[in-house]
Amino acid sequence: MARPRHKLTSAELRSKTPGKYSDGGGLWFHRRHDGGAQWFLRYTLFGIRHEMGLGSFPTVSLKDARQEAEKWCAVVREGKDAIKERERQRRQAERNMFVLADVASDAFESRKAELKGDGKAGRWFSPLEHHILPRLGKMPVAQIDQRDIRDTLAPIWHTKADTARKAMNRLSIVMRHAAALGLHVDLQATDKAKALLGKQRHTAANIPALNWRDVPAFYQSLNGGTLSELALRLLILTAVRSFPLRNINLDQIDNDIWTIPAEAMKGRRGATSDFRVPLSIEAQKVIAEAKPFARDGFLFSGVRKGVISDMTMSKFMERRGMAERPHGFRSSFRDWVAETTNTPHDVAETALGHVVGGSVERSYRRTDFIEQRRVLMERWAAQVSQSRADIVVLNG
Repeated sequence: MARPRHKLTSAELRSKTPGKYSDGGGLWFHRRHDGGAQWFLRYTLFGIRHEMGLGSFPTVSLKDARQEAEKWCAVVREGKDAIKERERQRRQAERNMFVLADVASDAFESRKAELKGDGKAGRWFSPLEHHILPRLGKMPVAQIDQRDIRDTLAPIWHTKADTARKAMNRLSIVMRHAAALGLHVDLQATDKAKALLGKQRHTAANIPALNWRDVPAFYQSLNGGTLSELALRLLILTAVRSFPLRNINLDQIDNDIWTIPAEAMKGRRGATSDFRVPLSIEAQKVIAEAKPFARDGFLFSGVRKGVISDMTMSKFMERRGMAERPHGFRSSFRDWVAETTNTPHDVAETALGHVVGGSVERSYRRTDFIEQRRVLMERWAAQVSQSRADIVVLNG
């Protein structure tokens, strides 16, 4: 026979004297001697009796208490301990309340070792910081879906396509990091958002580069002796990227060899060794001219602290009315190599700091072609500093 239910009424609850009163179905009302009152559910599981608090009265009304009791009785009927299940759900809810900004910061910290300079330049995090977190940063990461992502990136999806692509990529990494933390997130949310946003109309443009034939005239115009001009000259002569050039330290230079630490090199995925750059006689002259500017060992030190900024050389070229950018000199060099020399492909690519070949091939080939590159960079220096257009012939 079923036990009677709903034996209590709301009207009589306030006048109850101290004691425990059953409403049926396992729900009990407890009036304490201090005048307070509370609800609890009494249930038996595997022969053991349990009492589970359901809140205080009158904060929890009779109607609400009955609904809670029925919900947890259903859990018990499934063979689960209601108290333990509620605790499990509470912990899960707490985990899922991690907001995106906190998870993104944690993901960034976890990836710092993989990033150039431990990510101090901020380029990895900036797409999130500027285009994702202002809108979604305070939202629990478990609640973010493709519509949230679409609405966030829609304003720049076509107008700033490359930036939007990077932001989407970083967000995807953060979502995977959240899943690794045990949070229930939709790992397909970014892919779904891409489907909603559609194919980007904008085609990413290459960084403007000066034609190699025009580099000598520009190089020889850098005769003012300023730090920006010296940095640009050495950048052209070595064909390296801006970051290692700006952070060049006198300790890294040994006669005619500049050794760039592996962590400062971009584009050398799969390589763990430092990168040697042969310094032409012209490059060594530039270094000698820049040494009086050195501070704390850094050849191109900033005005107040650290080193010159990424924009220093770009702004210099911009003030001259040039659309080209410093990074483009790498393309100028590579075009010169291709059009005026028969330099082997592996030598030319290594000169740019690129990793050549697969992991198996690299494990057998240990050379960095330093002697061939020394000849190549010496002739490039002659090309830009003296306007000589000699054809360079290097044997493989």
